[in-house]
Amino acid sequence: MNLELVPVPRAVAETEGAPFRLHPDTPVLGDARSVADVVACIARRTGLDLPAAGSGAGRPGIRIEITADGVPEGYRLSMDDGGVRVRAHDAAGAFYAVRTLEQLLRADAAGWVLPAAEIDDAPRFAYRGMMLDVARHFFPVDTVVAVLDRAASLKLNHLHLHLSDDQGWRLALRERPALTARASASAVGGDAGGFYSREDYRTIIAAAADRHIVIVPEIDVPGHTHAVGVAYPELAADPVISDDVRETVTAFGGGLPRAGEPYTGLAVGFSSLRIDDRATDDFLADVFGELAGLTPGPYLHFGGDEALGTDPVEYAAFVARASTLIADLGKIPVAWHEAGAASDLHPDTVGQYWGFVRPRDGADDLARAFAPRGGVILSPADAVYLDMKPRDDAALGLTWADGATSLARAYAWEPADVVPGLNEADVLGVEAPLWTETVRTLADIDALAFPRLAAAAEAAWSPATGVHPDRTWDSFRARVRALRPLWDAAGIAYDAATLDDASADEGDETRGLRP
Repeated sequence: MNLELVPVPRAVAETEGAPFRLHPDTPVLGDARSVADVVACIARRTGLDLPAAGSGAGRPGIRIEITADGVPEGYRLSMDDGGVRVRAHDAAGAFYAVRTLEQLLRADAAGWVLPAAEIDDAPRFAYRGMMLDVARHFFPVDTVVAVLDRAASLKLNHLHLHLSDDQGWRLALRERPALTARASASAVGGDAGGFYSREDYRTIIAAAADRHIVIVPEIDVPGHTHAVGVAYPELAADPVISDDVRETVTAFGGGLPRAGEPYTGLAVGFSSLRIDDRATDDFLADVFGELAGLTPGPYLHFGGDEALGTDPVEYAAFVARASTLIADLGKIPVAWHEAGAASDLHPDTVGQYWGFVRPRDGADDLARAFAPRGGVILSPADAVYLDMKPRDDAALGLTWADGATSLARAYAWEPADVVPGLNEADVLGVEAPLWTETVRTLADIDALAFPRLAAAAEAAWSPATGVHPDRTWDSFRARVRALRPLWDAAGIAYDAATLDDASADEGDETRGLRP
């Protein structure tokens, strides 16, 4: 039996024993949370309703132990006809071991089996994320929970929610009720908007915690704030209509943005808060203060990208103030890499790099500015931006990041090589953003995210390329294709044409991304 796993574990060895065969009375032993996870996983995958400890009449079973040994989130897994044993460092490690078991389950003529093997596994990076933009198009709570399931299946542990943008505001706040009363009903293309109540947000956070995922909320300032101006006109500067804005309108429609009116187009960089106004600082204090109280996770993301309508000197002073405000609330500030231009950022601020695998226009300098601060999350647009078309003929997605991003291209990058001068210790991890200009449904999310999210997950979890023998395109292509039955059973509407594209050979598609 082939051990075709994504992301590839740190060490895998098939052993000489016989496979472990599941029976209707196979017992599951361990702490209550892990047992419930195993039972639910087996039922979902096989239809068997396994008992907890106390049944099975001495039959070999599945045992989960949390030992505090090894690496956080890591686990050791052994399987043969004598039973399945998981030794996990912590509850997260036990959870990820069960995700591995789910991928390994195979059906034969006599039922369901797990191979005789030993696995020693732990993540390379502590931060392994996906971003869902709920501002360009809004998605209900059940869709977000489905995304959490998908992220967890690939051992991702952060979901970044982009909660505000020019097209709409998506979280109800008691301190600023006009944000949802006046600025939540719009979306790209004139589609219906929407927002999360405080209770909705708590539901998302609880669902994430059940899957060992941290929610990272983003309120983007000082740009991408046209919706703020719809709710509070006194806080917004007039739109700056550049040639780029006009070209985007010509290409995609949506009209030019007008102060105080909802915006439903795709242009960026035209909006700005009045960043030298005390009322704006009061607004930030209200918004981030309430958001910090609602969010148990350590991070608050304040955006800072594409603030093209803002004076650079005023921008630097603004993002420094925003980072300090968030840190004073007891949270770690996160910003897109442009904020690295500010010399007075709070020293704990994390930068998120969205430039290219080969940096351009000084983006690497801006990213390096975060090395002595909180470190860097890597999201290179031409590798892990899931909103890029996976193929030239794909119905969904955009192409501004050097054209379509094939699965091979999504795999052919190495985090340690992106920003020269960054040490691996400076890299917190990898996040794959999904901006939703062309995305309206869960099926659309699936079509753009799968299979390419698996490539990002492997970059985040598995050992570096050149270190592990299976961290190659040929190995990954075979392993990710083996997930098709699992994805079919889970109802994931992956892009089969991208998964099956036999022409996506490394030499053709990576376009020299590796040095």
